This record gives sequence, structure tokens and C-alpha cells, in this order.
Amino acid sequence: MPLNEEHILKYLRNESDAKTKSELINILKTRIDKLCFEECERDRIACTLQPKCSRRFLLKLRIKAGLTIEDLPKFCYSVHKGVNERYFRNKTVIYRPYDNYLYLIDFLDIFFHGDYRKLNKFVSIKKWDDIFKIFDDRIHNRNENFNYLLIDDYIIFKFGDRLHIVFLKENYVLCNANREDIASLELLYGICKFYAALYFPEVSLTYVTSKHIEIALKVPSDVLTGISRDPSESQESKADQYFWNTFWEDLNALTQYCDQINLNTDKNQNLEIIMYINLLTNNYNEEGQKSRLRFRDLRLIFNFITRIYTDYYIIWV
Repeated sequence: MPLNEEHILKYLRNESDAKTKSELINILKTRIDKLCFEECERDRIACTLQPKCSRRFLLKLRIKAGLTIEDLPKFCYSVHKGVNERYFRNKTVIYRPYDNYLYLIDFLDIFFHGDYRKLNKFVSIKKWDDIFKIFDDRIHNRNENFNYLLIDDYIIFKFGDRLHIVFLKENYVLCNANREDIASLELLYGICKFYAALYFPEVSLTYVTSKHIEIALKVPSDVLTGISRDPSESQESKADQYFWNTFWEDLNALTQYCDQINLNTDKNQNLEIIMYINLLTNNYNEEGQKSRLRFRDLRLIFNFITRIYTDYYIIWV
């Protein structure tokens, strides 16, 4: 049987000899450098249209490792930046650049061209009032369609339905967040707070440090009393159709991504739905460990909350 990737991963996990592991990693590093700086960069057309690593993931490896632009294959990175810019401007791209990493200054150049040098300087010295003034001017006076939130060591941006996360300590940005794992509870709370302000501001949101995020929403008693008591009866109302046919399916789907879901009735006979979310899901990977919560997993949670809030809360209070 030929050597495969699982053999290599198992060796790196289990081998106690640090010297041989280091030698294996150096072999891998040498091969990656040759692939990036010689084989791929040599043919610019091929590098542009068909890079030798899928979706240029080796750029992500270098950027997340803390390397500077001087340590990257420069032409490859310039194409990478160009793909992100074209996608932002809704132009044709070879592939949709989900989960792409850019240096902060390049993100600012694409999304805030004209102000990017000032913004980069203000971020470096943490002049947040000046930064927010520029953002707010673009939103209110230049009719640019985006939202933002600063929380802890992150700035969260939403342009249309695309989410971008600025990692301030690391000085890079995750663009078009989708399948990436959510990095920290602080970031998870920030995203929940961000979406709550936009779509469900009256929903209760609690950050229990180092444990989970608690989201509590209500279905008023007036809605509950209006639902038919027998599912076989005519279900003409929207509430009947939803709570008899879809509600429990939604909750069952959410159990994949919520640590826990509690249903309670408060003193006013309102139904309380309390969701506890942390960085782990209830799905398991190939190694039998719980999978990490990803950005796209939050869409199911937020869609459910928005539906309950919009259809069965706002119009009743």
C-alpha cells in the first residue's frame, strides 16, 4: 500500500522523535516554497487562471502564520487581491473568494479606497472616533451600503449579505466569511450582537464569559392562544401552519449547532425560547471530536430568530 496523507498525519501526531518530525516538516516546507515561488509564479497565466493550490490556500497559510507581504509570492497575492476586489464590485471572477485572507491595508484599499491610508493609520494608533467618522460619512453622505461594529479585538463589517472580520491584533482580515471556524467567544458574541442590532434588537442577548452566548426570544401568549389545539383541524392561519408543521423541525435542525435549547413559559404565559451557543457544535468530525462552529452555521440560527421575531413577536407587542 502506498504512503498516503493519513500515514503522514498519524506520524506527526504520534512520533516522539522531534528531530525526525522537524525534518519531515522541513521537507514539506521546501516543497511548498518551490511550488509557490518557482513552479506557480513562473507561469503568470496559469497562476492567474489555475493556481497550483486550490483557491490559493497557501496564501492563507502564510498570512495566518503572521508572515509579511515580503514573505509571500507577490504576483499570486496581487491576483488574490484582485479577485477579492472584483467580487466586491460584483464583477466576474474565476471563483467566489469565500474565506479569503487579506492584509488589513489591502482590505481597506478595496473597500474604502480614497480613505484607506488614513484609516490604516488611525487603526494603528486606535483613533476610533476618527475611524467611525469616516465610516459614518460614507454611509450617510455617500450612500454606501454597509454596517460595522467594533468589539474587543475585531471589527465586523457587513456589505450586503457578505461578512468580513478584521482581526486587529493580527492585522489581517477574513473576507466573505463562510466555512471558517469562529475564532473566539468574543467574536461569536460580537457577531450575535451585530445581527441583533440589525434584525432583532429586542431579543435578549447574554455573554457568559468563557462558557457560551445565551439568546432568549419570546412568542407572546396571544399568539399561542390563537393556535388551533388539534393539528387535524383546519390550519388556515400562518401561525397554525408554522407551529404545527415547521417549528419543531426548525428546533431539531438547530440542535446541531446549539449547545442547548430550552423552552419555558414565563409568568405571563409567553413562550420563552432560550438558545445556548458556544464554539462547538453537536456534530462530530472524522476523529470523533465535536466540530467547531462556523460562520455559515450561524445563518440557520439567525434565520430562525428573525422569523420568530418578525412574524410572531413584533406584530403582537
